[in-house]
Amino acid sequence: MKYTITGDNLQFVNIQLEQGEKIQSTANAMKYMSGNMTMNAKMKGGLLSGLKRSLMGESLFLLEYESRGGPGIVGLGGGPPGKILNLDISKGTWMVQKSGFLCSEETVNLEMAFQKKMGGIFFGGEGLILQKLSGNGIAFIAACGDFNVIDLKPGETYKVSSSNAVAWEESVKFDISATGGFKTAMFGGEGLFLTTLTGPGKIVIQSMTVADLAMAIMPYIPTSQ
Repeated sequence: MKYTITGDNLQFVNIQLEQGEKIQSTANAMKYMSGNMTMNAKMKGGLLSGLKRSLMGESLFLLEYESRGGPGIVGLGGGPPGKILNLDISKGTWMVQKSGFLCSEETVNLEMAFQKKMGGIFFGGEGLILQKLSGNGIAFIAACGDFNVIDLKPGETYKVSSSNAVAWEESVKFDISATGGFKTAMFGGEGLFLTTLTGPGKIVIQSMTVADLAMAIMPYIPTSQ
């Protein structure tokens, strides 16, 4: 598999497959493909796995792409304006925010994971369910805004605004911490809690969430008088 990521804030991942190679994607991700590329919906892992994917905000089915009669190309993209990032799952398991998975090689496993901390469930901004990417191969994630990828040293901690933590390696400790005093919580615009990520491992932070984007454009949406 060969790939390029093109564009700025409305990106494509352009994947070239040789005959016999396969990738899988979430529903509605395909934007174009060459004439010799086939696309089939499959309930990978059976009904139970499909139901778990639906709880993660994905479709019951994953779409499988395969090239026939030589190299083929498929282009995939995310939903809201944002970035696409490649993750080498062969080097370790990643935890991804709900609906962050875009596509991957078929050797990557997409599973449901739960927040380990009760604080993360109620105040972490992404709720109870996360996506867990394991196995081998390259996976691609997509989210709103720009990305900042940080490699945390052992014991190094970043406090991230709720919902802005896109993904982190499984080695990173995830927790919830208070923003500070009452005035900071009420008037700082960040609420009562922040997501705390402690290394070692890489983390991915987004500059804007879908909710932030909706709030930013809401004043400019025409309304009936």
